[in-house]
Amino acid sequence: MSSLLIGGIGVAALFGGILLGINVMVVLGLVGAFGLASLVGFKAATAILGTVFFDTTHSFHFSVIPLFLLMGFFAMRAGLGEDLFEATTKWLGNLRGGLAISTTLGAAAFGAASGSSVGTATVFTKLALPQMLDRGYDKSLASASIAIAGTLAVMIPPSALVVVYGILTDSSIGALLIAGFIPGIVFALVLCLAIWLTVLRNPALAPQENYSFTLREKIASLKLAGPLVLIILLIVVGLYVGIFTPTEAGGIGAFATFLMAIVRHRGFKGVELRKTLLETIQTTAMIFGILICALVFSKFLALSGVANAVGGYLTGLDVNRWVIVLLVSLIYLALGMMMDAPALLAITLPITHPVMMNLGFDPIWFGIFVVLLVEIGAVTPPVGINCFVVQSASNGRVSLEQVFKGLLPFVLAGFAMLILLCLVPQIALFLPETML
Repeated sequence: MSSLLIGGIGVAALFGGILLGINVMVVLGLVGAFGLASLVGFKAATAILGTVFFDTTHSFHFSVIPLFLLMGFFAMRAGLGEDLFEATTKWLGNLRGGLAISTTLGAAAFGAASGSSVGTATVFTKLALPQMLDRGYDKSLASASIAIAGTLAVMIPPSALVVVYGILTDSSIGALLIAGFIPGIVFALVLCLAIWLTVLRNPALAPQENYSFTLREKIASLKLAGPLVLIILLIVVGLYVGIFTPTEAGGIGAFATFLMAIVRHRGFKGVELRKTLLETIQTTAMIFGILICALVFSKFLALSGVANAVGGYLTGLDVNRWVIVLLVSLIYLALGMMMDAPALLAITLPITHPVMMNLGFDPIWFGIFVVLLVEIGAVTPPVGINCFVVQSASNGRVSLEQVFKGLLPFVLAGFAMLILLCLVPQIALFLPETML
């Protein structure tokens, strides 16, 4: 049996296992391990497995992930989502559609601290959805705006998913984190524009608010939201000018949000330190497991020749390179409906990344582009994990169909952002190219 055929069987087994509902990490590890054993023998395969496990777990780059996750969990314990929503509502809530716009901007800032798309969607469903529905907002608009706002968490640094991309592709993690800053802010503004245009077209979706707040009340609302924004800016500026590494940035962010949680709860009790650390360990172990098994699977793909064969076929097509970009985008959108982001990157990048590099694309630009693609897939029917999260956290106030119904303008906004990245790649590349 040829190596290429063994590789093809392995790929088929991988997707077959995923469709059967088997854990992605388990499928990646088993297919990769048995595939390697079939290609090079049991003894050589175990040596490769040992090398992958050691090289991965002792890597300095991996220490970024638990620190960013810890920062996110401390941000949740500090109730920063509530503070951000309160602040953005007082500043923008009196606009038509202002609560939805406030939710988007609040989720952008909170997502930057938490780095979790699902976590951000959960927090703002509990905070913003009841207020929007009680004030007469259309259920579809309210719930869909929260689902898409959650995706901003993986664009604006610090982002654990961007770190995952950097590890899997051996790209500069610092440059990737910096690269997501401007696109994340631009995407947040594009989503706000989508809300405004949707409400402008159909004013019945969001009533005009008639309350107002004084400047003193608006400034007072920044008591904890303001420091969080300053922390995020400190991390971005520190990475940009080379004051500290991504790992040190994660440590600074985690310590700062820890102090904010203590201030918020006036002591250690509300921080739930043991629970927070346990949740961080569990999430870190899950991500590490997926990455290790994905690297094993990528070794199998490389040795079998499947990665080179697929990559050679795509790069050899006599078409404009943007046609390949479109094809890759469709693949990510389709697979993004069925699996979570780390697993999707782990499965696809061993093939798509070399193809895009051979076509002359910048690895930093492709990282931001593919992360945005994965997150658009996270809200796209028929699965759309963020949509399920919003529906579940709404306590029955909205149905899954209502969430999906309101997604169209926001998915179109996501596509517009993708096109903007293609037309103006400097949106993602300006800061990395000028950083020290």
